[in-house]
Amino acid sequence: MLELFGYSLDYATLILLFVAAFFIGMAKTGVHGSSMFAVPLLAIIFGGKMSAGLMLPMLIMADLFAVKYYHRHANWNYLLKLFPSAAVGVVIGTWLGNVIDDDVFRTVMSVIIFISLGIMLWMEKANKEHIPDYLWFAILMGTLGGITTMIGNLAGSVMALYLLSMRLPKNEYIGTSAWFFLAINLFKVPFHIVSWQSISVDSFLLNLLCLPAIAVGAWAGIGVVKRIPERYYRWLVIGMTAVAAGFMLI
Repeated sequence: MLELFGYSLDYATLILLFVAAFFIGMAKTGVHGSSMFAVPLLAIIFGGKMSAGLMLPMLIMADLFAVKYYHRHANWNYLLKLFPSAAVGVVIGTWLGNVIDDDVFRTVMSVIIFISLGIMLWMEKANKEHIPDYLWFAILMGTLGGITTMIGNLAGSVMALYLLSMRLPKNEYIGTSAWFFLAINLFKVPFHIVSWQSISVDSFLLNLLCLPAIAVGAWAGIGVVKRIPERYYRWLVIGMTAVAAGFMLI
């Protein structure tokens, strides 16, 4: 048993923590959905709300790697539409996190994502030229993204649905997503510290210990994305989004 920054962790648990950090790094540099494997790993080790607080600085570290590499590809038109409603969603999510059961929340969000995936697939077949670039759609998805990122760090699938619906190219999709999550994750930090008290100096030091694993995961994610042709990447994200939604039901 190791005593690290106030945490008692055995070697197996420490390895699982590094594996979770690796998946987070991969997810942020384009291998969408791989961070969903990190969510249950951290929840098993640290518990629901505390794991969300522990995961947040790791996500921000991975966001920085993604922004560094893909920053030139961001589409700021979509980002400016998403940010205000996502911030409102974070506030709502902070309140919900204190009153709603995690299992119920995950089930509801999984159903919403599956329905949204079905609509998106129908649009793929029915009208390939139509892009639902409506302000109400951006507000809806931004709000859902803010709520889900606060409760369980589950917004990746929601944002994937919105950005895929906008038919962004591969690098533009990753760059836009990277900037969105860097901004919204930084916005979440005070709520975790003040309201949930799920981030502390000790938890942040443990996050720093995971930084090499995050960096290796980010590097691996960039390498994987480079090898995926543009026409297949969209379907990879759709498939990983479906897997992630199913994972929420477990």
